[in-house]
Amino acid sequence: MLRFVLTSGTVLVQNQDDAAFLTQIGVPRANIRRIAGAGVDLTLFHASPEKTGLITVVLPARLLWDKGVGEFVEAARIIRKQGINAHFALAGESDHANPASVSPKTIAEWVLEGVVDHLGWVENMPSLFAQSHIVCLPSYYGEGIPKSLIEAAASGRPIVTTDMPGCREIVRHNENGFLVPPRNAKALAKALVRLIEDPVLRQQMGAQSRIRAEKEYGVETVNRQTLALYEEALS
Repeated sequence: MLRFVLTSGTVLVQNQDDAAFLTQIGVPRANIRRIAGAGVDLTLFHASPEKTGLITVVLPARLLWDKGVGEFVEAARIIRKQGINAHFALAGESDHANPASVSPKTIAEWVLEGVVDHLGWVENMPSLFAQSHIVCLPSYYGEGIPKSLIEAAASGRPIVTTDMPGCREIVRHNENGFLVPPRNAKALAKALVRLIEDPVLRQQMGAQSRIRAEKEYGVETVNRQTLALYEEALS
């Protein structure tokens, strides 16, 4: 049914994996267009020097299990047991309408344990990224392109995320961050430790994140692509 519906028009996707899936089910490749998300304001989100002090790793997302929140917390425990001192923060709230939502009770228990802080809903995302050193999203959710990771890249921060559709659009492994297997807290902890312990690597990868954002994810670039798609459809 999906193939039948989509063969007569132009199909817009955000990532290459979705484009490949549509091709596999018979949608003509000529009908498929990719635009990389909603774009990011490159003047609002801009690179800034790292703050001094304790390294902060932030997970910015709705607090759903399939966003990798549990793996993030477990990775924080692993790193803590290794005697490595870092600050782990959850920036977001539970989505109570979603069955995958992490309960407030569980979040409170993590905070009481001392493994993570819960920042709650954050309005000022540019400030959050400026105060952070590493951005992490170990998602195995069906992402298009995570907006938080586009904003993190524009902010010049290294990123650790999963080798999953959408997430791997933003991160090139060993270039502007690390891709780890989904649902693997040990691999996640290992990648985070590399960045926590290596300020030069963080700066290099952060710089590459900003370059990627400028080339591919600026809102002006995305708007031009979107308008061109409408013009094509109307012609």
